[in-house]
Amino acid sequence: MRRSPRAVRILRAALAVLCAALPAIGCAAIPEYSPPQAVKGADESRRASPVAEPERDADPLTLVRNFILASSSPDGDHAAARLYLTKQAQDQWNTKASPSVIADSFDTLYSPSVTPSGSASRTTVVLRATKVGRLGPDSAFTPEVGTEEVPMQVERQPDGQWRISEPPDGVRVTLSGFTENYHQARLYFFDPDRQVLVPDPRYVVAQPPSGMPARVMDLLLAGPSQALGGAVRSAIPPTVSTRTNPVETPDGALEVNLDQLGDQTVQNKRLIVAQIVRSLQGVTNSRVRIESGGMPLFPDHPDWLPGDIPSYDAQTMPGADLQGLVVAGGRVRSLKDGSPVPGPAGSGEYQVVSGAQSADGSELAVVVRRPAGGMALRVGRYGETPREVDLPASQLTRPTWAPGGSTTDASNELWTVADGNVVRVVKTAEGVWVPQAVNAAELTQLGPITDLRLSRDGVRVAAVAGGRLVVSSVVRNQDSSVTLQAPRALQWGSLAGVVDVDWQSQDSLVVATSSPTTPVARLPVDGLQVDRYSSANLTAPVTAVAAAPGRPVMVVDASGAWTANDIGEVWRSMPINFGAGSLPFYPG
Repeated sequence: MRRSPRAVRILRAALAVLCAALPAIGCAAIPEYSPPQAVKGADESRRASPVAEPERDADPLTLVRNFILASSSPDGDHAAARLYLTKQAQDQWNTKASPSVIADSFDTLYSPSVTPSGSASRTTVVLRATKVGRLGPDSAFTPEVGTEEVPMQVERQPDGQWRISEPPDGVRVTLSGFTENYHQARLYFFDPDRQVLVPDPRYVVAQPPSGMPARVMDLLLAGPSQALGGAVRSAIPPTVSTRTNPVETPDGALEVNLDQLGDQTVQNKRLIVAQIVRSLQGVTNSRVRIESGGMPLFPDHPDWLPGDIPSYDAQTMPGADLQGLVVAGGRVRSLKDGSPVPGPAGSGEYQVVSGAQSADGSELAVVVRRPAGGMALRVGRYGETPREVDLPASQLTRPTWAPGGSTTDASNELWTVADGNVVRVVKTAEGVWVPQAVNAAELTQLGPITDLRLSRDGVRVAAVAGGRLVVSSVVRNQDSSVTLQAPRALQWGSLAGVVDVDWQSQDSLVVATSSPTTPVARLPVDGLQVDRYSSANLTAPVTAVAAAPGRPVMVVDASGAWTANDIGEVWRSMPINFGAGSLPFYPG
């Protein structure tokens, strides 16, 4: 029970009299009640130290270089970087715009129109940098590609030191500086059916650590990122705010006090709890105490840990008993022992080009060559004769399944690209698979689509378009039409010749490329960084890749199929060599 401040003062006065009367006993100081406050992180004390002064007698080129390096720290509104500016420029520098991220390697050079001399009092220095991306107003990273040249005026001050008098508009941050000073937080929203929690990566200032929960909650209440707008849903009403910043309570819980929540069903309150707890788990290890108007959202369960949240991603995982399949020699075979699957897909009756198994394993889709030319899509129960879909085409990409309605429901939707047009194939109530066009105009502008994979939550697609890796969001409209929005080319400045892609998790991808130096790579869904798998043991070109949560990555090169569990591992040949040109795939 919380006592009033007046009651606490009376109690302290009484105890003080008692302590005076009984000096031999001794009394500890009795603190007054104070509201919960943020607990300082172990490394926050260093932030109180003054920022370092610029190097004395630095030449203009070095000054601008060090200014860019100092700009990576957002502390005190970029206080460290402001020391490189003249007094007037410090007041004029615009730091409110979202920071631009540039490559670690950049150049500073004198403008060609300027001839620096030892007696000059003013010069122009040009920053030449490779763009990596930009942190948007929603704190989501958006990749950008290209180079930029940014001029800066530099003036000699009365004390002989150079300072920047005309800084660039906005802040440039090196990639290393960005990852050091910003923390990736996965915010979570629901798919349109409110069955799966979908990660939405954002980046918040890392210091002080105690403030990160408040920054995450502000972003969560503001809704999904611009790229996912329309593709996901939030169970938290848009009117909701927090009455106070999330703070650590004296008993070690992180208190989140919601305001203007209104009446909610028990089911919706559970969804709200799931979004909050999962979104905060990356920035706190504390129990999360969720309240509404100062009262527990669930009186019988005031505090929550991630383990208390039901699994909202089980249907994105392939079943443990499903080992995966492979198309080899025109047949679909088991990855486990190489045996053909039952039915015409494995018997050789069809000339199978590619295939996909639903996440629950009950359905199989195959692309087959027509005897008269062209390709056909066939879909049916695993082991049975699949029906041909009315989708004639010269070329069809390998199919990709949407998740089912639950972990026990078979999917009723799969996607492919027919002669350059994105198509989703939907199962009707009568059991007929019917093709429906997808509005992919923004995506197709980036080049011919040679591969397309739905994410395991069905909210995004990854595509190979014009040899580049592109991610788009899937927006399901009220009229049942579907649109691919906000296509974003990931790392296309460093990932050349992408030939195949698969989802390793809901927000990470593995790609195969035609590059002998980077045959296989992994990257997050926003493309901030790329991690390269070892090229040891692989023989270029790599032509296929398969990935899934909790499964080794499989690739196929000129000699056959290989597996690796993680970055840096040497590739191991599979026990059964299905040969070059084979196409392995996990369910989903």
